[in-house]
Amino acid sequence: MKEIYSFTVELEKKSSIDVEKIIVDEKTGKNQKVKVPKEVIEKHPYRIILREPNRRMIEEADMEYSIEMSKCVKKGILTKAMLANKYTDSGGLIAEGDARTIAKQYTRLGELESEFTRLSTKTGKKTKENQKKISDILADLGELRRNIVDLEGVYASLFNHTADTKAQNRVILWYVLNLTYFVEGDSDEAEPEPFFKGEDFEEKENYYYTLDETNDHLYSLIQGKVATFLSYWYFSTATEREDFEKLNEDIESGNV
Repeated sequence: MKEIYSFTVELEKKSSIDVEKIIVDEKTGKNQKVKVPKEVIEKHPYRIILREPNRRMIEEADMEYSIEMSKCVKKGILTKAMLANKYTDSGGLIAEGDARTIAKQYTRLGELESEFTRLSTKTGKKTKENQKKISDILADLGELRRNIVDLEGVYASLFNHTADTKAQNRVILWYVLNLTYFVEGDSDEAEPEPFFKGEDFEEKENYYYTLDETNDHLYSLIQGKVATFLSYWYFSTATEREDFEKLNEDIESGNV
């Protein structure tokens, strides 16, 4: 299994061990060694693996994004492009130049996503030329998303409740539920298992809410890191382990 990144957490578990104890035999008066159970707390390692998605998984995630966007628009929630255009026309909270830039970037983002969908869903065997175009589009999407995130940072509170943000949160959840695996113990040969159980996205999502509502200890240890790592990967298309190691250090030091 190809990995985006992996990290290890330790879960404290109660276990029972036998310890020797010397007691005095009431009949003979002699010392006697006996084994008695003792409860101890041990740290149990879990390696958490973020799987690198294959082409099919990326297509399914993009479809989930499109579905969520469509649902939000039907409910009357503005897209970021609509919001930017609104302030371009009327002025207000967004500087006119920034509003025009954001609007153009989202128009371009929509074009790239449509082109990606068209190429990736073509029937038949994909040619090398098509595969090259798909790879180039994914790279362009990553760069464009980074630019948009940087520019929108100034207006974060304004864009937090748009259709795009809700769709992005949905697709990141999709990746969290489908890319998170784990290996219990120290074995390097053990087969990674999906962390979120279920045959499809809906079942995995229900399991996710169950873990959250029951305050599952292992889930509580990893939830923040997994979401942060996959958000970073999604918006920056980072692939180098060093980038994630640096992010992990920032998380541990409280800078994220």
